[in-house]
Amino acid sequence: QVQLVESGGGLVQAGGSLRLSCVASGTFISMHSMGWFRQAPGKLRDVVANITSSGNTNYKDSVKGRFTISGDNAKNTVYLQMNSLKPDDAGFYYCYCDARPNEWSGFRDYWGQGTQVSVSS
Repeated sequence: QVQLVESGGGLVQAGGSLRLSCVASGTFISMHSMGWFRQAPGKLRDVVANITSSGNTNYKDSVKGRFTISGDNAKNTVYLQMNSLKPDDAGFYYCYCDARPNEWSGFRDYWGQGTQVSVSS
């Protein structure tokens, strides 16, 4: 089992920055990737960024050049640095991971409780 705890959300003005953090804990034998998805009222859930255990990163086109995802394998922690925030970036951000709980199971998806990101214009 994996538990994820996010932090770092808040309210900022357009053009501001936030840094989200997510710590994974619990029992698992391997982890393939971690990332962030967001959900806003009336909108579809959307993956913002992810990073694999080998360091490969992927971003939603609309955040490229503004957001940076990074990780610390030793601490099972992932970060999302968000710069030049826009109102369209607002939403509830969830940390997720793709982990293998034991040798008898395949990889499974886990996610945390989320953290609110609000951007005022």
